[in-house]
Amino acid sequence: MMDSTYFTNPLVFLVHLIFGVYATIVLLRFLLQLMRADFFNPISQFVVKLTTPVLNPLHRIIPGVAGLDIASLTLAWLVKSVELLLIMLIIGIDTNLLAAFSWAVPELIALLINIFFFAILLQVILSWINPGGYNPAASLLHSLTEPLLRPARRVLPELGGIDISPMLVMAGLWLLQMLLIPPMQVLFASPFR
Repeated sequence: MMDSTYFTNPLVFLVHLIFGVYATIVLLRFLLQLMRADFFNPISQFVVKLTTPVLNPLHRIIPGVAGLDIASLTLAWLVKSVELLLIMLIIGIDTNLLAAFSWAVPELIALLINIFFFAILLQVILSWINPGGYNPAASLLHSLTEPLLRPARRVLPELGGIDISPMLVMAGLWLLQMLLIPPMQVLFASPFR
């Protein structure tokens, strides 16, 4: 006889994968616009093409505020909320839609922190593999991470030509996630702790 998690775990994985990737792409669109990344970069174009069909109707309803694409943030929040709602339905947790909306807030902030963390990690790896060479991904990663790395570079001196500011910022992001997300999950009574 098969365990009840035999089908549940793969379904939860697929929901996490599909909705998580799309929420990441939508949040990435918001961040690339915020950091004024190169719009004509092929990766930027890919992100825009994947998100535009859903965002165009939202842009008509939700205007931008002070140059921020609030529609993108709203879509990422909605996608994350639907993901959590579907997971709760698959697992069998009794809940309502409003609870999923509130539980999505810490999940979205954790996703934002992870985007910056892994962007810095990828930028470091690319700098080892192809130092000084042009790569569309490296260009976007630089646009995304430079606002975080610049202040750290001012504080830390270079050590023999080695830039350790990525390590400092990554440690700060990891610490921020450890200190910020658990209290938010408790505040919103999230079952995903």
